[in-house]
Amino acid sequence: MEKEEAKRRIEILKKEIDQNRYFYHALDKPRVSDAVDDSLKRELARLEELFPELVTSDSPTQRVGGKALDKFEKVTHSQPMLSLNDVFSEEEFLAWQQRIAKLVGEDKIKKSGYYAEVKMDGLAVTLIYKNGVLIQGATRGDGKVGEDVTNNLKTIESIPMKLRDFEKYNRGNLEIRGEIYIDKGDFQKINEEQKKSGGQVFANPRNLAAGSIRQLNPKISASRKLKFMTYAVTTDLSLNNHSEEHEIAQALGFNANVKINKVCHDAKEVIQFFDELSRKREHLAFQIDGLVVGINDKKLFSRLGVVGKAPRGQIAFKFAAEEATSVIRDIIVQVGRTGKLTPVALMEPTIVAGSKVSRATLHNGDEIARKDIKIGDTVVIRKAGDVIPEVVEPIKRMRTGREKVFRMPSVCPICSGKVVKREGEVDWYCQDKNCSIREHRQLNHFVSKGAFEIDGMGPQIMQQLISGGLVKDASDIFSLTEGDLKPLERFAEKSAKNLVESIAKAREITLDRFIYALGIRHVGSQMAQDLAKQFGNLNDFISIKQEDLNRMYGIGEKVASSVMEFLSSEKNKKLIQDLLQKGVKVNAFHSPVIRNKLEGKNFVVTGSLETMTRDEAHKKITQFGGEVHSQVTSKTNYLIVGEDPGSKLEKAKRFGAKVISEKEFLTMLK
Repeated sequence: MEKEEAKRRIEILKKEIDQNRYFYHALDKPRVSDAVDDSLKRELARLEELFPELVTSDSPTQRVGGKALDKFEKVTHSQPMLSLNDVFSEEEFLAWQQRIAKLVGEDKIKKSGYYAEVKMDGLAVTLIYKNGVLIQGATRGDGKVGEDVTNNLKTIESIPMKLRDFEKYNRGNLEIRGEIYIDKGDFQKINEEQKKSGGQVFANPRNLAAGSIRQLNPKISASRKLKFMTYAVTTDLSLNNHSEEHEIAQALGFNANVKINKVCHDAKEVIQFFDELSRKREHLAFQIDGLVVGINDKKLFSRLGVVGKAPRGQIAFKFAAEEATSVIRDIIVQVGRTGKLTPVALMEPTIVAGSKVSRATLHNGDEIARKDIKIGDTVVIRKAGDVIPEVVEPIKRMRTGREKVFRMPSVCPICSGKVVKREGEVDWYCQDKNCSIREHRQLNHFVSKGAFEIDGMGPQIMQQLISGGLVKDASDIFSLTEGDLKPLERFAEKSAKNLVESIAKAREITLDRFIYALGIRHVGSQMAQDLAKQFGNLNDFISIKQEDLNRMYGIGEKVASSVMEFLSSEKNKKLIQDLLQKGVKVNAFHSPVIRNKLEGKNFVVTGSLETMTRDEAHKKITQFGGEVHSQVTSKTNYLIVGEDPGSKLEKAKRFGAKVISEKEFLTMLK
């Protein structure tokens, strides 16, 4: 990137980040997620590192925080409430750890180790106690000056009004710092209540906690079920280690997460703890976004000091961000195995959810138009786990005027055949069923994981088999011999033998995987499993009738139509018969339940169940031979009732339906 282009980009980034920081820290009304803001800041830091002469004193990278709100009295902190530098990968964490070890010595660090504590996703506050009694509480604000929110903090039961055994530690003032948060369960209940009353639905627990603390009426704060988690005792108590602060905080009457937090003796142990916590995070009652890792020895920590906005001896080791930003350089169109045309954004490579991505799906033309996405836009991208990254939205405020509008092609980009948009659908499809890319991708899908899963038959090998005329449809795969394969490039005697053995192993397959392998439009792996559960064996499935599909729970009109269209095709009927003739054995789907247990019984489910979702309850009813209905009528036999059942309970009593609990329902299935 040239200097002038970098300068323009830096100015756009600075303006956007400053606005984000103002909305987040001063107004407490975040307009982007933390992950998106982090991504913008990291891009700015990289550009400033490449062009240090462009760094200015007003750059967001040189500042600690935003300014305090005016609606509460301002409080000057006795010690600055600094933020932390972030790392998002094992490599970045190890780089920090090695820098620290060089400065103070690895051996000295090992004596007390690192203190690793969960990073609460809440609002940072500080509490002042005089002679053991709470006299003041304040928000972080800009790090130096916060807002006095004492009355609101006094409504939180997890904050002691008077400390326990205070005299053991200090007879004067004592300052405690921590995070205000809301449990995930309480957050869900509050949002459900908001929906019922037509009120505002909150985006996440952190936003709700922060907004609740800034309410002028303490009664509102009291109604939000806020909690407090300690992370530091900043008063000098002549302690040796930071871990002791947590132990003392708990003794004083605070929640300090001592059961989860951990003293780690080296970097390897920190990484193991981080991996363990990342697996458990979904099961925690509260929301976290990583670990805070610091030098446990307080003297060493103090000696390392502060650099810029953060202490040198402590780092935020965050879970891989599921959102980031990038710039769309172009949009291309891919053709899938069903002929569907999917627009794909080609972007500047960026790290999201722990991996580098340069492509993201745009789903369809209507979605691009609805989101107003253009070539050249700075966009928010999202990726969770192994899910394909998607473009969430453009950041329109960052447009320069050079962006270009994208339109879907009028012909197939592979075969130049006609493309159509079917009635009631948003996707465009290539009409040519002999389109080469469609056939190739359908065959790749047939042998992929979750389908026949044939080891060694990747896309390149498949292309060779197609080009060599050995495979025209999926049934040809099961006729291949070592002699067919040996003449092909990349094949020797051993590799040919291995592939033939893999094909032989794949001949036996369960019904759900067989249905998935067929590549029926709208039928993914989960839908294939649902179909297999409800039909049980291949003969029943291929003899399917429209009315059979219509009565099944979870089979929508689109899926039913697509399945019937596929099975009505002579070409597809022949393919299934050819596969069976070539030795493919499709095993019946064995459900662990007794299918006729609830036969002839009609069920309705209402309210929130304790051990399963309503959808899971519906599936169990269907698997055991019962029927599910959405409304209570005179034909309803049972109403399964959870928490907050609503009007259906009264209807059930009126119609004489038997009302049972979730526990009673599960007992019926035993």
